[in-house]
Amino acid sequence: QEQLVESGGGLVQPGGSLRLSCAAPGFTSELYAIGWFRQAPGKEREGVSSISLRDNSTYYRDSVKGRFTISRDNRNNTVHLQMNNLKPEDTAVYYCATDPCGIHAMGLIGTTCVDHWGEGTLVTVSS
Repeated sequence: QEQLVESGGGLVQPGGSLRLSCAAPGFTSELYAIGWFRQAPGKEREGVSSISLRDNSTYYRDSVKGRFTISRDNRNNTVHLQMNNLKPEDTAVYYCATDPCGIHAMGLIGTTCVDHWGEGTLVTVSS
């Protein structure tokens, strides 16, 4: 079943934390990277972080390095994004996605290679 299901969004104060999860039971091929994109109102969708199913290597956009951590739960075929020290500029709809072009594709070519999307989960950072 090729479906991505996100969970974990919500409202949090600046400096707070959230953990997003992406259930991806139909995606086990090592050809894939699974990652998170986000889209704020009036802005283009941008890549946030991704992880390789082949070797667990990771990619992060500069603005989230040191604050976000992506990980895999192989037993449950789930990818998590732990987001700490959240800032108002992190407010967006976060989308899980599969990318057969590798972990760096989102930073180089954006959404071009993505072949499956989740429906998205809203993260709001506000006091």
